[in-house]
Amino acid sequence: MDQEKQPHVYGRHQAPAHYENGDGCLTTLIRIPVRVVVLVVVLPVRMIWDVLVATARAADRVLLRPLGRALSWLGRVLVVVPLVRLYESVLTPLGHGLRWLGVVVGQGLLWLGAAVFVWPWVALWRYVVVPVVRYGVVAPVVWLYRWALTPLGHGLRWVYRKLLTPAGRGLATGIGWVLTAVFVWPVVGVWRYVLVPLALAVSWLVEHLVVAPMAWTYRALLTPLGRGIAWLADVVASGVVAAARGLGAVVGRLVGTLLVAPVAWLYRRVLAPVGREIAAAIGVAWRVAGHISPAVGRGLAWLAWHLIGAPVAWVYRTVCTPVGHVVRDAVWAPAKRAAVEAGRAARSALRTARETVRQARRDAWRALVGGGPVPEPREPVGRLARTLGSTKTVPSAAPEPEISLRKQG
Repeated sequence: MDQEKQPHVYGRHQAPAHYENGDGCLTTLIRIPVRVVVLVVVLPVRMIWDVLVATARAADRVLLRPLGRALSWLGRVLVVVPLVRLYESVLTPLGHGLRWLGVVVGQGLLWLGAAVFVWPWVALWRYVVVPVVRYGVVAPVVWLYRWALTPLGHGLRWVYRKLLTPAGRGLATGIGWVLTAVFVWPVVGVWRYVLVPLALAVSWLVEHLVVAPMAWTYRALLTPLGRGIAWLADVVASGVVAAARGLGAVVGRLVGTLLVAPVAWLYRRVLAPVGREIAAAIGVAWRVAGHISPAVGRGLAWLAWHLIGAPVAWVYRTVCTPVGHVVRDAVWAPAKRAAVEAGRAARSALRTARETVRQARRDAWRALVGGGPVPEPREPVGRLARTLGSTKTVPSAAPEPEISLRKQG
């Protein structure tokens, strides 16, 4: 009984005994073997999990990060830098030249298209179509409208207002009086003196011979008969509902006694305790395996260091490092200097080619249009020099010294 009162200690974790009321020595004796079996099952899983976690961390720290940095450096050296040099040294001058050529060709084509397609149509419209339409069509139409159609319209309007309108009004008044006397007055007389009295008489007969007997029949016979039928139906429905309620109570009691109570007792007395014990055993086994697995890992790491790591470190310090220094000083440094010199020579050659292309472009423009050179877009250059006699920058002036030795006249 003291064993049940004292808490169980597993390493650093202290798990109090949370047994339910009614657990005795038999439950404790069964719980310990179950936890031992669960520990044997969970320990390999925990060790495999710890190995996977350690492998993932080591792969990220040793392989993935250096590989990412190496790929980034390689991409910058092999892709970004050559593309930038190609854009600055080749594509930019080529683009400026193509833009200048496109401007010249576009202006020429625009002038040629205007001379071939626009100017002839403008001259045809201005000197042929407009005079013909103005003096051949518009002027005769305006004269005809002003001196023929306008007086004719005024005369027709006077005839309509002075003659046709009074005649039409008188004729409409006579025709309206005749139609009223022939059609409206007889219909009004028949409605007022024949149909209205006849309708009143029929309404009185229907009210006293049909409606009054039907109302008395509904009030004295049909209403009491309907109330009796409703009362009888209410009594029958109440009996049926009471019988259904009694039958439902009996069926519910039988189901609760024969099915629900056994299932509830099985769940409360068997399934719930077994589930709690299994969950508690898995938690304890996982924590114990968490202490055992690092100890095994440290032992394997110590063994791997003394069998593999220490010899490899000794070989790296005593063999690879001196060889690497020799390769760096004897092979890599001369190759780097040669590459730098080759890059400088290539940049100088590209600069000379760019100046040659620019000069050829100026000469071609001068040969096409003549005269002095036309200002064109240039690449951004460094800061221009200033002369001592002015604060403005002069593109073609060389920088003068700070002290100018002028002749004193």
